[in-house]
Amino acid sequence: MNFDLIKAVVELVQQFVEQNEGKTIYSNDLQGFTEWINASHKAGSGSEDPDWIGKESGRSSDSIINTLLIRMGKYAKSYSRSIGSSVFSSQDDFIYLISLKTMGAMTKMDLIRHNVHEKSPGILIINRLIRNGWAVQTVSPQDKRTKHIQITEKGLAVLEEHMDEIRKASRVVVGNLNYSEQMLLIAILSKLDEFHDSLYRKKLEYRDLLDAAYKRLN
Repeated sequence: MNFDLIKAVVELVQQFVEQNEGKTIYSNDLQGFTEWINASHKAGSGSEDPDWIGKESGRSSDSIINTLLIRMGKYAKSYSRSIGSSVFSSQDDFIYLISLKTMGAMTKMDLIRHNVHEKSPGILIINRLIRNGWAVQTVSPQDKRTKHIQITEKGLAVLEEHMDEIRKASRVVVGNLNYSEQMLLIAILSKLDEFHDSLYRKKLEYRDLLDAAYKRLN
């Protein structure tokens, strides 16, 4: 008996159940599993370049990728607007809270940079979280000169209260992508994020150097 084959099939069934749970893109039977396998294989084996608007007239892949990413950001933002609309001033409120919950306490600038914000709007968001009692500023026990922002029990409670809405919005953003397509997209976006995060941090470091030099001159 080929136990490796059995193990591979079981793992595929687990992936199918996880990907299809709560979405019912495919029926939860052998036919649905077969359709999922075929779709996943097709997504992973396609070698032809896709078509896009303006391709025949010379529109580059760089251009369409940039446009599609911007559009996806707008779609995601529109889906998030209704989440806790009577509680959260913007989606940034719960995004910052999720960052604090998953990553733990961090300095204001680390929190702002993690969420790819400019300093001024980032400080406004953090101050709003503190004012609402969802976050608190504490002094680092290792360095009394360093202050950290951490989520409070009230912040955890309000986040948990609306987590189902947040998860639903996330599932809508993923749309009709099957499991293999989701994994491929995660890999591609992670690679892009790593590249741009490096550039973003260098830009901030350069700006900090300029600010420090300006202060010394004045």
